Amino acid sequence: MIRVAIAEDENDIRESLAIIIGNAPGFICTGAYADCETALSRLEHDLPEVILMDIKFHPGRMSGIEGVRRLKQRWPEIDALMLTIYEDNELIFESLRAGASGYLLKHTPPAVLLDSIKEAVAGGAPMSTKIARLVVNSFQNQSTGPELTARQKEILMKLREGKSYRTIGEELFISENTVKCHIKKIYELLHVHTQAEAIAKAFEQRLFVNPDSPNR
Repeated sequence: MIRVAIAEDENDIRESLAIIIGNAPGFICTGAYADCETALSRLEHDLPEVILMDIKFHPGRMSGIEGVRRLKQRWPEIDALMLTIYEDNELIFESLRAGASGYLLKHTPPAVLLDSIKEAVAGGAPMSTKIARLVVNSFQNQSTGPELTARQKEILMKLREGKSYRTIGEELFISENTVKCHIKKIYELLHVHTQAEAIAKAFEQRLFVNPDSPNR
């Protein structure tokens, strides 16, 4: 069973999400909170594997981005998926930098939402189609960050798509160990420690993939 918590200030949305999670085979809703403060006070007891986090709560309440930042400091093993109406580049970047594992829009169909939760638990970084397009576009702009090879950029993009090391190796015709070596080097060049941080850093520094480059 995948344990899922929800932090959402709109009652009807929070209740709908709880019903979707609670009625889905293989899932259990461990808690549904109206604000980040309550969520952070309950997580140690409720122990979810994934939390669906809104970005903006009622005035005077902690933001979802700050909530994720504090959550990851205390429980780095919990995956936080932003679930929001906002398609703002800066909010996407800030969320990923705070430690979010993915970024979904609230109109995401229930089946896709459940698949995204599974993807996060499996180590992926799920994003709604429109959000993924924004990220891809950012990769296609002129790079101002570290010089990654075309192969490293290609692997980074496949990581963003939620693909496993084995799948990446099969698609690129290289061994799984070679993929791991590339990823270790990517982390070193970007000065990060996790997949979500690597994606966020690449987004921030506007790295791009050029599969035709001979520098592989």
